[in-house]
Amino acid sequence: MARDYYEILGVARDADDATLKSAFRKKAMEHHPDRNQGDDQAEARFKEVNEAYSVLSDANKRAAYDRFGHAGVNGQGGGGFGGQGGFGGQGFGNVEDIFSEMFGDIFGGGGGGRRSGPQRGPDVRYDYEITLEQAYKGADVELNVPTTLTCEVCKGSGAKAGTKPVTCHTCGGAGRVRTSNGFFAVERTCPTCNGQGQVIKEPCTNCHGHGQVRANRKLNVRIPAGVDDGARIRLSGEGQAGAGGGPRGDLYIFLSVAEHEIFERDGADLHCQIPVPMPTAVLGGEVEVPCLMGGEGCDGTCKLEVAIPEGAQTGHKVKIKGKGMPVLNSKQRGDLLVELFVETPKHLSARQKELMKEFAEIAEAQSYAQSQGFMHKAKRFWDDITGTA
Repeated sequence: MARDYYEILGVARDADDATLKSAFRKKAMEHHPDRNQGDDQAEARFKEVNEAYSVLSDANKRAAYDRFGHAGVNGQGGGGFGGQGGFGGQGFGNVEDIFSEMFGDIFGGGGGGRRSGPQRGPDVRYDYEITLEQAYKGADVELNVPTTLTCEVCKGSGAKAGTKPVTCHTCGGAGRVRTSNGFFAVERTCPTCNGQGQVIKEPCTNCHGHGQVRANRKLNVRIPAGVDDGARIRLSGEGQAGAGGGPRGDLYIFLSVAEHEIFERDGADLHCQIPVPMPTAVLGGEVEVPCLMGGEGCDGTCKLEVAIPEGAQTGHKVKIKGKGMPVLNSKQRGDLLVELFVETPKHLSARQKELMKEFAEIAEAQSYAQSQGFMHKAKRFWDDITGTA
């Protein structure tokens, strides 16, 4: 007894055309004989899927099937589709269209052919790390990129000098061979010439018949100011050589920026943390902050004077406008954000310790506002626990 067409495709009986098409694609790919080598039942399942979709994708045949079952779409006596329902009708045309979409020109009737003649070479990816200073100013760098070049001896043909490739005797130069597989024809890449349509009888001794040789190319590349991690530079025609003397592909340089020992980057802004001596934090003053070379307003010393307010605390931030990274392809610049941390002196002399003790004795409570605030919160916390509030 023939299986239900809806069951074969795994869809509900009210499935729309889009659902049917999607289900057919999935099942056809799953059961295609080329993907199930050694499975004797694969071809039968594949034909079953084709038959189910041929009926259900046609409105008239689907209506007849829904009403009368297999008897509504089989000719008298059964044994296949007869009359309007045959494989030469509209249903098979729909199936073939989908084959073309799914498998390209693998199936006969797809209208495709082999890709003969010169072919464009593959694109190449090259990863390159730059310093933050290079990203800040821009840089001219020399890269040594491994790639393939057209063989100078055979000019890309792959054949020994004085000879040339000959037409493949297996496919007759088509690059594909066609075999009959039941009710449809299947085209495959020719195993003799690997789809080239030609065979090299006497390979070039320089490239061993490949038409290309591996080499390193030195390229001078301009890194624009303001680039960040993941930036990509495209060099047209600097990729691998094309087959048969075809044009070169493109080279894509992916940039990464190395970590810096002083600065951290956040977009166009730069962050750094600097220590401030305790006396400077107490009394106020100035400290020197490094800046990257080439910053507007930099006098060549690459240092900026930053004013420290009296009573500065750890975590206090000072923003220096326009001293961050340049914005790519723009005249704008980010900011430099300097975070202070107050450095407590170590290894004091006896005299220094004496002075610190004297200061501690005469210091007033309001000099330590944060400490006083914390102690008030702590006292409330303890009072709540002990119930003495």
